[in-house]
Amino acid sequence: MDLVLYGAVLSPFVRKAEVVLREKGIEFESVGLNVPVPDWFKEINPAAKMPALRDKDIAAEGPAGVIPDSSAICAYLERAVPLPALYPNDAFGYGRAMWFEEYADSELGGRVGMGIFRPVVFPMFAKQEPDLETARKAATESLPLVFDYLEGELAGREYLLGDALSIADISVVTQLVNLNLAVVIPMQDRWPQLVGLYQRLIERPSFAANIAICKKIIKQPVDLGL
Repeated sequence: MDLVLYGAVLSPFVRKAEVVLREKGIEFESVGLNVPVPDWFKEINPAAKMPALRDKDIAAEGPAGVIPDSSAICAYLERAVPLPALYPNDAFGYGRAMWFEEYADSELGGRVGMGIFRPVVFPMFAKQEPDLETARKAATESLPLVFDYLEGELAGREYLLGDALSIADISVVTQLVNLNLAVVIPMQDRWPQLVGLYQRLIERPSFAANIAICKKIIKQPVDLGL
């Protein structure tokens, strides 16, 4: 396979695809993008959202050979390189994995991205003061609902779907990485199992490679004083 992954290293969706590629031991080339994305990217991905994956064995240019969207990319990689499996084999487990992936991408990702990461990090890039009021509101009102749900779903298990790493865990933790890059939120006492999952996964080489680069860009999270 001759693969190219397009996207910004700070994007949790790009990170999700990176982690799956690395967990499966698939070599790939990274092509970085900024926001707004360039016109050539819109030509190969009409949604104009990161990431997109090109399989150059299918087509080296143009929209042919390109799969947009992190969930579609990860599903493709699972079919192309089945081992190690990151989706359960049984039908119900597969459906649950897809649910957690969608929940992390939409509910958790939306609350972290729009509620905290963008209000805190984007102004810093523009040399402006971060919007801490918006971030505190998300951290105290919006995120706890999601964290409570995920804590309950872990229910003493090491991973969301039992004893094996899956796309469910990867999808959740990749969003939590952006949360912890942006702000300091005390989580250990109320959500110890979710914190444990996060700490285990970020130590894996598949996550550590991305996080090391991100920490060169965002050197220190903001303490919300919670």
